[in-house]
Order: sequence, then C-alpha cells, then structure tokens
Amino acid sequence: MQNSWDVIVIGAGVAGGLAAFDCARRGLRVLLVEKRSFPRWKVCGCCFNANAMAAVTAAGLPDLFCDQGAVPLDHLRLGWSGRTMNLPLPGGWALSRERFDQALVNAAIAAGATVRFQTGAVLEEMSSAGRMVRLRPSGGAPVERIQARVVLIAAGLQHQVLASSDPASSSSTSGSRLGAGCLISDDEVLFESGAIHMAIGRSGYVGLVRREDGALNLAAAFDRAVVQSSSGVSHAAELVLRQAGFPLPHEMETSRWQLTPALTRRADVFSGDRFLLLGDSTGYVEPFTGEGMAWALAAGAAVAPFVQEAQGEWTTDLEQRWQRRLETLTIRRQRLCTLLSTLLRHPVATDALFKLGSQWPAIPQRIISSLNQVSPLMASL
Repeated sequence: MQNSWDVIVIGAGVAGGLAAFDCARRGLRVLLVEKRSFPRWKVCGCCFNANAMAAVTAAGLPDLFCDQGAVPLDHLRLGWSGRTMNLPLPGGWALSRERFDQALVNAAIAAGATVRFQTGAVLEEMSSAGRMVRLRPSGGAPVERIQARVVLIAAGLQHQVLASSDPASSSSTSGSRLGAGCLISDDEVLFESGAIHMAIGRSGYVGLVRREDGALNLAAAFDRAVVQSSSGVSHAAELVLRQAGFPLPHEMETSRWQLTPALTRRADVFSGDRFLLLGDSTGYVEPFTGEGMAWALAAGAAVAPFVQEAQGEWTTDLEQRWQRRLETLTIRRQRLCTLLSTLLRHPVATDALFKLGSQWPAIPQRIISSLNQVSPLMASL
C-alpha cells in the first residue's frame, strides 16, 4: 500500500463514509480506515430525517435510501405515563446501519477510495508532506506509518485517535446518560412499521423502529445509575416501556444489549495541524427523531471543499472556518435536543408538555418540524 495520501479518513460510519465518497469523487486520493469489519450492527436508532436525506443528496447519492429498501417514516408516537401522542414526521426513513454504512463504503470504493477494515489508527507528528498516522491492523499484522495532507477524524464518541490531553479530544458532560441498544427479530407486530415509537420513563427513554428487514431496533438512553444497577439494562428498558404504557416485545428479555459511552460530549476545538474532526467525534447530545444521523451526515457532506483547499497551505483561517461551519450545521441544531432531553428528565415538566401537546397539538408539531427542517447550507453544497 502506498504511504502518502491526499486524505486519510479515520472511521467508516455515516460521517466518515460520506466524506470519503465525496472526497474520492472529486479526484482526491482517499484512504478510509475502519477498526471493525463490515457490515456491522451498532447501537443506533437507525432513523434518518429530512435533513439527513438532504445531506446525502447534496453529496451526490440521492437514490441511496430507496436503493437500499429503506422504510418511509411518517409519524412519531410518544408514550408517557400511559398516555400517547402521535405527531407527523414527514420525510423520514428507517434503514439499518449494516446496509446504510456498507452502501456508503461501496460508493466510496466505486469513486476510487481505498478501504482498510479491522485497522485502528492513531494521529502522530507532523511531517514535511503532511500529518503522520500510525495504522494498527488487527490479528498481529505489523504496524504501518503513513502520511496525508489532511486527516479526517470521524471515529465516534470516544475515539482514541488523539491523545486525551488534546483540546480536540471530547469529554463527557456531568450527568450524561448512557446509550444502549438491541435488535429483536420477532414476528409480532406490536410496533407498526413507518413510525418511531418513543417510550418516555423516569430514568430514560426507549425508541423503537421497525427496519427494512422487519426486525425491531431498540435504541435507548438511561441514567447511569440505572444501567450500573444489579437489575441490568433489560430491566431498565422494561420499566420505561411499562411506565409509558407500551407493550413489551416478546424477545426483549433474552436479547443481547450493547452500551455506548456517555452520550453528551463536546470537544473544545474541531481541528488541529492538518486534521479536522467531524461526526460524533466533535460532540453529541441525546437525539430523538434521527437528528444524530443528520448532524454527522451534514458534516460529512460539507468537509470535501476544506480538504481540497488544504492540499496546499494549511492555515488557521481554514480551521476557524471549519469550526464556524460545524457550529452552523450541527452545534446550534443540537441545542433544542439538549433542552428537550433536560425537560424530559423531570416528570412534572414532561407531564406539562404532554398536557400542552394534547390541548394545542400545533406546539409539539412545530418542535418536531424544527428538529427535522433542512439546513439552508445543504442547498449550497
């Protein structure tokens, strides 16, 4: 393998995969590095909203969701204390991460990118031609050192690409909830297709959506103390579903749950000498209706022009412009989710929101519409 690249993308999730594709189709020499093998399941709601669709379209893949058999989502069903609220959710899709992420990787390869799976990566010192990266293949293969004009770090919530002391390394917020998820292959139709079913409880929430293969995907956020108790994650999910008045999926108790690091995180800066952060590596808050995917995809769709510019001189102005671009595309849009997640931690506030929504349904509909609106910047890409 060659040891010099225009751009090395670390992480083949939604942000990294889309960025690798967009950079490759612009003629850049791209190496996409992923520590796991594909296809792979991961803790995720597997929901994409209208803004996510706009980002994928802006990057040049307008038919991806239809081609992969994604399930259209048209409403959100909220449950709290035995009460239910149904809200319209236009322009949404449900698609498994196995199929979506693999489709992005396939598109990047078709555009000319080189992909290395089961390979970890660590950022090293600067060289005369760019930034050095140490590759650590699994299975005992020799460590490699390569370089790139630009490195894109899209390695997830708690990556180890940077030293923990680096200002661009994210840290969790005090009191942050932990994410959890499982996949249930059941024949019961307790939860209909085409909807996000969100159960709200006193210790967290559980989102359920039916995927393109008919399986039921569960993605949750729980208080840390509940997850770490002797009862376990499955019991925490059962409590939330019962408190919301939702039925229990038959196979939930025997399903294998996976956990994530703390969900609410933030990096102080989003760049450094010849590297840019994007996706969950920049920070994250609890999402509700596919916003998390949209934040990552928006960054993935926006970064290629910065990479092209950085093939020449690297400047602090470029770093500052990328910081501002991410503030507009993702950080500002996360504020409403932060507010909602804070309110939903308090039963009195949650009860008041449900009563308000029942009397004036236009209010929660406007909130959901705001969460899902397409960023004006997507149209300019």
